[in-house]
Amino acid sequence: MDIAHLHFLVAEADAAQRRTLVELLGQLGASRVTDVPDGHLALQRLDAGFTPRVDVAIVDLALPGMDGLELIRNLGLLGGGVRLVVTGAQPAGLLFSVETLAQAYGVDLLGSIAKPVTAVKLKPLLENYTPPVRLEDRPAGPRFGFQEIGIGLQKRQFEPFFQPKIELATGQVKGLEAFARWRHPEHGVLGPGAFMDALEQNNRVDFLDWSMIELSSERCRWFQDQGLPISISINLAPETLAHPAFVRQITACVQRHRILPEYLTFEMPESSVLNTDPEFIERLVRLRMMGFGLAIDDYGTGRSNLQLLARIPFSELKIDRSFVDGASKRRPLGTVLRSCLGLAHSLDRMSVAVGVETRQDWDFLQNLGCTYAQGYHIANPMEAAAFPGWLEDWRHFF
Repeated sequence: MDIAHLHFLVAEADAAQRRTLVELLGQLGASRVTDVPDGHLALQRLDAGFTPRVDVAIVDLALPGMDGLELIRNLGLLGGGVRLVVTGAQPAGLLFSVETLAQAYGVDLLGSIAKPVTAVKLKPLLENYTPPVRLEDRPAGPRFGFQEIGIGLQKRQFEPFFQPKIELATGQVKGLEAFARWRHPEHGVLGPGAFMDALEQNNRVDFLDWSMIELSSERCRWFQDQGLPISISINLAPETLAHPAFVRQITACVQRHRILPEYLTFEMPESSVLNTDPEFIERLVRLRMMGFGLAIDDYGTGRSNLQLLARIPFSELKIDRSFVDGASKRRPLGTVLRSCLGLAHSLDRMSVAVGVETRQDWDFLQNLGCTYAQGYHIANPMEAAAFPGWLEDWRHFF
């Protein structure tokens, strides 16, 4: 990546290390580098009014006056789109916690480097740089009121798009996850950002859930008629599943479309599944006894009660993308991912890694023994009609 056009700020107290960093950036192709010895001067240079604007700041944690943690906090308040690289003599686990802190403050982080900083460590982080998108440059997607969305649902303008789920050990396609899309007559295909807020504000996400259940079941039957028997996972709001008539309605649905319960899996966020309401747990148990699959989605983002987790009859543990992205490069993140996979294995559940976006992610998960993977490295969500052709290409690839 050409970094000659970027303005770098090096904030390092030690004069020799600061000079080394400036020279290192020059060797990598940087032509504009400002260096400062303390946190207060760094904050002045990072202020949005300072010109030329800083694109990338390389900040040591042990700065005098204002240390790296305080500088990160202030940088979060400033905003401005500066990308940050944190350096320090601290252990990798502690640097990972600093990364988490920076992200919590809303700072755009390229990564952290344990000292000494070398070209081998720094170059891959700089290659991840992307220019910030100004708010005024971001296309404002259309948003709709509850009544308009209801009309769209009634007219069957909503449909599921499907993302394949791959068995890592064999490369075989083992399932699809359904994602709601609105094929709007004027605005084209719209994602959840256009309609979820209005549904949630009116407590009617169940309208969308039942539309996706019905249409996914219909598509599942169509796939089977094409000689492609494949299971489909559907995201459900907890209120949808908690309805007393849910079991009766889903039974009628699978009978109507002539599919077995084994071909449908219901995904629910970790935070909604882990509750102690006996009626809710009974409904989960009953669905599993009927043959439906249950998946805990976004695992790791809630506050798991491991004892309760062991009692919930789920069949899949879907590991949140925040634990997958970068796990192959960051040891603490990789340790957390191993722990999640170990939990699924010990409970005799399938593990699904979400957000697999690179071949490196794929190889790392495969080596760890993860069961399934899905993400943009494999395929984007696609309409049902596109899946048979994609599957044929995938089988040739493997």
